[in-house]
Amino acid sequence: MTGKIIKGIAGFYYVHTASGGVYECKAKGIFREKSIKPLVGDETEFEILDEEKHLGNITSILERRNVLVRPAVANIDQALVIFAIKKPTPNLNLLDKLLISMARQGVNCLICFNKCDISDEKEALELKRMYSMAGYDVLITSTYSREGTDELAARLKGKTTVLAGPSGVGKSSMVNLINPESNMQTGGLSEKIDRGKHTTRHSELFGIDDETFICDTPGFTSLYLEGLEKQDLESFFPEFRKYNGKCRFAGCVHINEPDCRVKEAVENGEIHPVRYESYVKIYDELENTRRKY
Repeated sequence: MTGKIIKGIAGFYYVHTASGGVYECKAKGIFREKSIKPLVGDETEFEILDEEKHLGNITSILERRNVLVRPAVANIDQALVIFAIKKPTPNLNLLDKLLISMARQGVNCLICFNKCDISDEKEALELKRMYSMAGYDVLITSTYSREGTDELAARLKGKTTVLAGPSGVGKSSMVNLINPESNMQTGGLSEKIDRGKHTTRHSELFGIDDETFICDTPGFTSLYLEGLEKQDLESFFPEFRKYNGKCRFAGCVHINEPDCRVKEAVENGEIHPVRYESYVKIYDELENTRRKY
């Protein structure tokens, strides 16, 4: 039998099959020997141990199209990166790191700024402008008023989409709205720290139809870009690309050099200053990390 892993908890993997049945499986020891861990999203072959109880053993994992490290999922078509416009205040540096992380793994991103029902319209439009200028596809939504959610659902059709972002921004509420059968637990915000309570503790795929899956993941508030060299960072800021090779100095990193076209673009309003500041901050982090080693 073949199927897709839709959930993995404590060594048990739940495999969705074309017939609609879900089998509870364990992975054979050969995976441990080869240091291979089955992931949510994996296409697998498995043997049935008990048809009545829907129990089985995963015997092989088919070739993966891609693998995300965090969240740990495989075979993703796109990432829906969700941040709140407010409550909690968006950490745009974290958002930029998420976009970089997905781009490094060849996954396209759709950015969703949620909770427009409790935010000022100016805030929402400025966030949309900032990332639209950078070349990203941006939606403004509210799971409360349902603004923008029909358009969002249309963007998910026929794809396997992973939801990523910090806690408390409405990821689980979005899943519930798009797929009411998921019945995911949602949680309120901690007023003391203005961060969401972690309500999703594992990655899980939910089938909207036979060709559409969404994957909710645990929220997180920090992300380290492991293995990224500082000189490669600029290639993950799409708005920088049109200025490649146009600076005065070859190898310009667009921070302290004179006659830098990227810095000129920031001054001229062609690149959003907040995005540029985020670039400098991430560059400094990468440089400081390298110095430690």
